[in-house]
Amino acid sequence: MDKLETLGSVSRLSERVVRVLGQNPGKFTLQGTNTYLIGKKNPYILIDTGEGRPEYVPVLESALRDEAKLDSPQDQDISDIIISHWHHDHTDGLPSVVEILQKLWKERNGDAPFKPPRLHKFPAPASATVSPHTTNSLPSIIASLPPGSYTASESGNAFNDLSHGQIVAAPSSTLHVLHTPGHTVDSICLYVQEDKALYTADTILGQGTAVFEDLASYISSLQSLLEFGKSEGHDFASLYPGHGPVVPDGTGLISTYIKHRLEREEQIVQVLRGVNTAEERTAPPQSATTWNIVSVIYAAYPESLWAPAAHSVDLHLKKLEKDGKAKKLGGEGKDTNWQLL
Repeated sequence: MDKLETLGSVSRLSERVVRVLGQNPGKFTLQGTNTYLIGKKNPYILIDTGEGRPEYVPVLESALRDEAKLDSPQDQDISDIIISHWHHDHTDGLPSVVEILQKLWKERNGDAPFKPPRLHKFPAPASATVSPHTTNSLPSIIASLPPGSYTASESGNAFNDLSHGQIVAAPSSTLHVLHTPGHTVDSICLYVQEDKALYTADTILGQGTAVFEDLASYISSLQSLLEFGKSEGHDFASLYPGHGPVVPDGTGLISTYIKHRLEREEQIVQVLRGVNTAEERTAPPQSATTWNIVSVIYAAYPESLWAPAAHSVDLHLKKLEKDGKAKKLGGEGKDTNWQLL
C-alpha cells in the first residue's frame, strides 16, 4: 500500500460536513475511522462513532464546541446518530459519544432533562450470520447504555430502522440512504445531497481496496451506486469514505473497483481452465483447489500474503458458483476443490 496521506483530527470538508478522525489508526483502519458531523448548525447528524478510543473523546468534544451554532441553550448538539454497519470500529464509541452530549447539555442547562439523540441503522436480516473471526459488539453496547441515553423508536427499539431510499434531514442538509450490502449485509452509503457527495463507509475506501463478505452482493452494490449517480438530481463527484481521504473522482474509483474485481474473476477462470499448480500447467485440469489458484495468481507475491488472498479468491469462487459458472467438488478452506461448469 502507498504511504498513507496524513489527515487532520478535525477537518472541515464543506460548509455542512466536518470529518472527525476516530484516533484508531491501523493496518485495516488506515488513518482511523472517519466519523462525520453533518449540518450547517445545531442539531447535527453524526455518522458513526469510532471504536471507543479514549483519544477520540476530546477530539469530538472540541469539534462540537467549535461548531456549536445554537438558537437556544436547549438545542441538541446531535439529534441523530447513524451507524453505517455493525463493525466495531464504527460502533464502539457510542457510549462515549452519549457521555459527551450529556456533558455539553449539563453545562448549558444544568439539571434540565437531557434531550437524547435518535439512533439509526439498517437492520440486518434475521438470517444474517457473523464471521466466526469477528464479534458483533453492538447488542452489548446498546445494553450498556444507561436509561435516557437515546430516544427509542416508536416500536420501543433502540434503533430506528433505516430503509433503502429513505431521507434523513439535518438543518440545511439532506441524506439519502442507500443499502449497499457486500462489505457486510447491513452496509449503507449516504448521499449528501447539497454537497453532491457520497459517504461510502467501508464499501469504498479512500486508499487501497475494501474487503467484503459477499462478492456478488458487493459488485451489485457498486454497480447500483454508479446507476444512482446517473439518476436525475443524484449526480456525485466526491466520496466521503469510512477510512482514508476524500476521493475527488468518485465514479472513477467505483468503476476501478468493479474493473479490478472482474479482472480478478477472469484470472481465476483462466486458472481453472488450464492451470493446476504454479509448477504444472495442463489444459484443462480436472479440478483446482483454492490454494492452487492462489499459488498461480499470486506467484510473484510473498507467501505471507497468500492466506488473506485465499479468502478473497474463495469469495470469488463462491460468486462463480452462485452464477452457475463453477461448482465445489469437496474439501474445506484453502483445500476446497473447484471446477468450471
